[in-house]
Amino acid sequence: MTISRKRVLSGMQPSGLLHLGNYLGALENWKRLQSEFECYFFVADWHALSTNYADTGRIKEFARELLIDWLAAGINPTKATVFVQSRVPEHAILHLLLSMIIPVAWLERNPTYKEKQEQLKERDLSTYGFLGYPVLQAADILIYKPDFVPVGKDQLPHLELTRELARRFNSLYKPVFAEPMEQLTKFPKVLGTDGRKMSKSYNNTINLSDPEPVVRQKLKTMVTDPARVRRNDPGNPDLCPVYDFHKIFSLPAIQEQINTECRTAAIGCIDCKKLVADRVVERMTPMWDSRARLSKDPAQLNDIVTEGSRKASDVAKATLREVNEAMNI
Repeated sequence: MTISRKRVLSGMQPSGLLHLGNYLGALENWKRLQSEFECYFFVADWHALSTNYADTGRIKEFARELLIDWLAAGINPTKATVFVQSRVPEHAILHLLLSMIIPVAWLERNPTYKEKQEQLKERDLSTYGFLGYPVLQAADILIYKPDFVPVGKDQLPHLELTRELARRFNSLYKPVFAEPMEQLTKFPKVLGTDGRKMSKSYNNTINLSDPEPVVRQKLKTMVTDPARVRRNDPGNPDLCPVYDFHKIFSLPAIQEQINTECRTAAIGCIDCKKLVADRVVERMTPMWDSRARLSKDPAQLNDIVTEGSRKASDVAKATLREVNEAMNI
């Protein structure tokens, strides 16, 4: 007898190239989940339009690179359903139906609504699509009836809105949607080359698609303890972004060595960076090899997405039939 597994759903926007922060914060967790749960991982290309509607030229390219990075990082299409949002039109239909019942006040209280408008002042985000993107997000989730959605604490308000919308639908019509629970993930804070959080918007990333010389050069220029000006100045690893990389990539013995030798100026920043660069390259090399193979075989990538989108569509269509019946349409 087949035992039904709990279902997990997660997605990413193709708004740029994936970096080490994405890998350590999300993809490593997805790899663990795919062996334990029934997983649906999707490229949220329609979501990318909410902030990039005026410049869509690279969305397809970023979507393709995103898929290659996922597969190269270990997402296995025989274990997880990998698909593209826009290939499953039921997402858009459920988004439309849910948009009919959500109060505008629920959207206006979204904590990231004004934050993103402040961060992206150069773009006109006074659009319905941007205001209403949490409804599309809710549709993305609810149409697969997942048990869990992997999120960090900062994303909990979005998931709570999805649950509220599920409750409202069930109350207005009849119970169709279960309320998905958060699968809280402790995302490590991965610093960028300038010492701030690694982010595409800061232009401080080490991308998964960067070749080895670029990775080494970026790490070579990474900021260190600002108080350590000369080679013989003692440093403080607790204030050094490079040491944060050692804590992620280096063995405990090397971490302890760096911690001691930095404080006594027994090792300089150049040698310290080279040691961590070797470890980062060691970690990324298998991904680079996989990326090279996948990039040369677009047919394989298309087959994976086509099959994944077909599987996702089967589930989405079944949910939409329930929704239409509940709404008498």
